[in-house]
Amino acid sequence: MSRTDTALDLIGSLSLAGAAAAILLPPRQPSRIAASLRVRRTPEHTRNVARKFMPPITLAQHWPGAHEIARLISYYAPTRVRRGKEINHSAKRRLNAGVAMLAFSVLADSALEHYRGSFQNRAMYTPLAMATLTLGASLVGFVNARAERHVVRDVIYLAAAATGLMGLGFHVYNILKRPGRLSWSNLFYAAPIGAPAALTLAGLLGSAAERVADTSARQHATPFGLPAGRMLAAVTAGGLAGTVGESGLLHFRGAHHDPAMMLPVTVPPLAAVLLGATAIRPNRFTSQIARWWLRLTALLGFAGVGFHAYGVSRNMGGWRNWSQNVLNGPPLPAPPSFTGLALAGLAALSLIEENTDA
Repeated sequence: MSRTDTALDLIGSLSLAGAAAAILLPPRQPSRIAASLRVRRTPEHTRNVARKFMPPITLAQHWPGAHEIARLISYYAPTRVRRGKEINHSAKRRLNAGVAMLAFSVLADSALEHYRGSFQNRAMYTPLAMATLTLGASLVGFVNARAERHVVRDVIYLAAAATGLMGLGFHVYNILKRPGRLSWSNLFYAAPIGAPAALTLAGLLGSAAERVADTSARQHATPFGLPAGRMLAAVTAGGLAGTVGESGLLHFRGAHHDPAMMLPVTVPPLAAVLLGATAIRPNRFTSQIARWWLRLTALLGFAGVGFHAYGVSRNMGGWRNWSQNVLNGPPLPAPPSFTGLALAGLAALSLIEENTDA
């Protein structure tokens, strides 16, 4: 018999002896013996020992594409797709609403001012026509439930932006050709230098709205190759700054005889600063403050119409002489431009927060 067979017989005999002892002993005795031989260790100690001999193994070590697969699963999740679609749709509607307010403000204001100028130049009819087309395109985009870009609306918006730039050139020429050229008197009473820029803003924001509408729910809007939220925030902040400058100039002409005339030069500037800061370095805290300040700016635009209506009523004859007093001012259609820009700023914040949370 070989040594291997002898060892196997010995192991078998010991096994049979152990089984017989387990049968003959009382039922509780084997468990007590096993408990006395067990090494008592805490679970934390066991885990520490396991970490020393078995370091943690992540899925990415064996499968480098695991993180990419996880990102794609999160990116294409139904809830995320639905949320992205809702944010794009809401931003599109807010942008179109803002463009409509700006276009209406430009249409009414230019109609009054150019009528007061007796339409001496045939080009004075151009902003009225372009503002009307922009207003119609933005209203169609606002009520249209289909989130897709339309070529006709896009062409109208780009033409409106170009018309605003040409109007800015005409107004600058109108100021510089007067005696004294760039003087306070000419800035006060000549063609308002900032008015045509509102039409340019309406065209740019409307074109951006078309590109946001054309963006898939799984993608981030990038009109003109730039992140939509930050680009729109920067454009809106600049528009607010320009509108504040125009209103500040005219209110300075009125000597700020009413304390409420300080509101357009205090509330919107802070909204522009907060919006610009969010565009440069997005963070949730600044975004929330900017959101509330933009809402206040939007309300200020509506309240401004009431203040200007009261200003018209204080002129000689009040509203009974409306045909003359409305032309003399203060201009009723001017304050809604703050509301339109505030709505565009709110849309920009929504897009920024979407990109930040992605």
